[in-house]
Amino acid sequence: MTSRPKRGGGPNLFAAAGLDNDAPRPLADKLRPQKLADVVGQDHLLGPDGALTRMLDSRSLGSLIFWGPPGTGKTTVARLLAHETSLAFVQISAIFSGVQDLKKVFEEARARRETGQGTLLFVDEIHRFNRAQQDSFLPVMEDGTIVLVGATTENPSFELIAPMLSRARVLVFKSLDAAAVENLLTRAEELEGRKLPLDGDARASLARMADGDGRASLTLAEEIWRAARPGETFDQAALQKVVQRRAPIYDKKQDGHYNLISALHKSVRGSDPDAALYYLARMLDAGEDPLYLARRIVRMAIEDIGLADPQALVIANAAKDAYDFLGSPEGELAIAEAVIYVATAPKSNAAYVAYGAAKRAAKENGSLLPPKHILNAPTDLMKSEGYGRGYAYDHDAEEAFSGQDYFPEELGRQTFYDPPERGFEREIRKRLDYWAKLRKDKAGD
Repeated sequence: MTSRPKRGGGPNLFAAAGLDNDAPRPLADKLRPQKLADVVGQDHLLGPDGALTRMLDSRSLGSLIFWGPPGTGKTTVARLLAHETSLAFVQISAIFSGVQDLKKVFEEARARRETGQGTLLFVDEIHRFNRAQQDSFLPVMEDGTIVLVGATTENPSFELIAPMLSRARVLVFKSLDAAAVENLLTRAEELEGRKLPLDGDARASLARMADGDGRASLTLAEEIWRAARPGETFDQAALQKVVQRRAPIYDKKQDGHYNLISALHKSVRGSDPDAALYYLARMLDAGEDPLYLARRIVRMAIEDIGLADPQALVIANAAKDAYDFLGSPEGELAIAEAVIYVATAPKSNAAYVAYGAAKRAAKENGSLLPPKHILNAPTDLMKSEGYGRGYAYDHDAEEAFSGQDYFPEELGRQTFYDPPERGFEREIRKRLDYWAKLRKDKAGD
């Protein structure tokens, strides 16, 4: 049996549905900009000389791809652009839309066009559409049925088809800096008529937790207001307990992953152990598989250090084995030690370059027969053909070096490996120079 609400005590159906003016709204929605000048953090697009400002000044708006992290204003800017250019604003999400949805949207845009009304079609997460779905946009972009504004957090060069990119201009939205986040927090305080109960360090920490995401900063602000008791002010430690710290923006299969592993690799290559440790910590903090990082460090030891310090590969492999043995978190220290070692080791890509040059020579010159004097002759026929004839056994030669030529006759002697005067390769250089001198002396005999 259900009880009836008291007369006048319960919400009416209109209010219960959240349709009245007093219905709760997220802070981010309350602060949604009503004009382009209110958008923060994107001055390179919306400032006096910004790309979008110039487009609007020319009264010409073509199709656009907005590329940037979450919470930077892509949806809001698209909606305001439609308002500024008197276009009908239609929004869909690639996550929830299929071919039939697109056909319906395009038909409605054509009907709208016949009445003199243009359409700005905003497609969120446009990179989620497959190639065939992306192809379907091309005719309606080409004939002006729609002005497409696609939003993506992923690199358009990899995720969108070339014909679409050739018909749209890519505009990059930047993560909000501390000043932009502070601007949002100040606006929120003005709207709410109260200050955030944070001391200076905690306020700065809140901006860092937002990680460049304006929506996240306002969501965190709401959480703080809900949690604070009258007269209470949170310091940095209390803030972290209250909001349980927002996880860093990081997708192990997408741009965040590749950006950070690239930063780690280049920091190692640039012999900066502090920067390398920072990016290692960023990735581990975001949940990256430590064994993936260990494998990448082995790769760095091979590609960027090589024989300049042969011990680097040994240490990198040992770190991988140590993590396998110890697990997390103890094993992560072994990976950190390996990062420090490879970052501070002498650098050389001579072996990497030599291997690449040898591969090209092998592909370009086909199946050349090695010189007969270094071929085995297990049969009389092969002996009669000269196989093995004239081979000099190096261990029997002076200095254990015969100086014979081992390249195919048609190719001639090649030089692929050119070690620099760095690290252990300085010693290898001496050996090569010594053998080159012996080879020259023997050729002159």
